[in-house]
Amino acid sequence: MRLLRFLHEGNEYTGVVQKESDQVIPLERICPGFKGESLALFIQHHSPEDMKLIQEALDEVETKRPSYALFLKEIQLIAPIRRPLHDVLCVGQNYWDHVAEVHRYLGEEPPKRDVSVYFTKRAVRILGSDEALVGRFDLDANIDYEVELAVIIGKEGRDIPIDKVDEYIFGYSIINDFSSRIMQRKHTQWFKGKSVDDYTAMGPWIVTKDEFTHPLMIDLCCRVNGEVRQQSNTKAMMADVSTLIHELSQGMTLEPGDIIATGTPSGVGMGMEPPTFLKKGDVVECEIEGIGILRNMIV
Repeated sequence: MRLLRFLHEGNEYTGVVQKESDQVIPLERICPGFKGESLALFIQHHSPEDMKLIQEALDEVETKRPSYALFLKEIQLIAPIRRPLHDVLCVGQNYWDHVAEVHRYLGEEPPKRDVSVYFTKRAVRILGSDEALVGRFDLDANIDYEVELAVIIGKEGRDIPIDKVDEYIFGYSIINDFSSRIMQRKHTQWFKGKSVDDYTAMGPWIVTKDEFTHPLMIDLCCRVNGEVRQQSNTKAMMADVSTLIHELSQGMTLEPGDIIATGTPSGVGMGMEPPTFLKKGDVVECEIEGIGILRNMIV
């Protein structure tokens, strides 16, 4: 299932997409207990009956268009989770080729390590696909892009066994982890340079875990003005999704709706020779196999 948030005629809705026909069904019309709350709340409180009703509605639109169904071209997408329950949980340097380019940019030797690096990214408001990012060039001219697979937690858990991780995943989405590189270096850690308002984009929707085969081996890429900058596969992750969730949950409770950004491959702007950062008018497209395309323009 592809679950999304969208605007239509000035109102905000949660919906599901029938991917063959691009029809969008508002959950408010098919789930009696759903009163238009956020998708994060739906993830926290949905029942097996809700999922059954959604699947029945998807099956129905294969043969006809119900009066309440819309088409993707008739709506405006917003982030599936506009404001997360907590800060986004992030994994730093989870692809070896990205580790190498980062430390080349810093003029350092890549570290020898066998543990994941975790940090958080404040996201008061997450941008959706086709929403413009207002670049704070007055604060930092070196704005960078990072395509990342996002994992959305579906069930509360702590000390999750690595062989039980799949039970705690609701689905997956795409994140563009926009970053202010000068600020990042100045503060000697990543939180401030990652947390400028609106420097997180996510979408176009959340795809439920049942549409993927585990362990994940899916392609991801990032294009700037049509030029491919990043291209890799999740099998190149240093720590896979199961390892990350297992490690993060040790002594720390993960809750439904929590977002985990799993790291980015090489090809970011600071890794280019010479470094090439985003400018006004640039269009950044992040694409992940089985999910779709997240697109944002810098203004």
